[in-house]
Amino acid sequence: MWVLYLEAFVALFLLVFIVWWTLPSKKKPTAKPLPPKQESDKDDV
Repeated sequence: MWVLYLEAFVALFLLVFIVWWTLPSKKKPTAKPLPPKQESDKDDV
């Protein structure tokens, strides 16, 4: 009987481990935001 409990525990552990392993990680915040691009006046020819 204990073999069935051990097998069920191992299966549950593997299920939880696989789900945890495949979860997307949290996005790391960027150190500083990029400055906005400045438009040049060369396009108005």
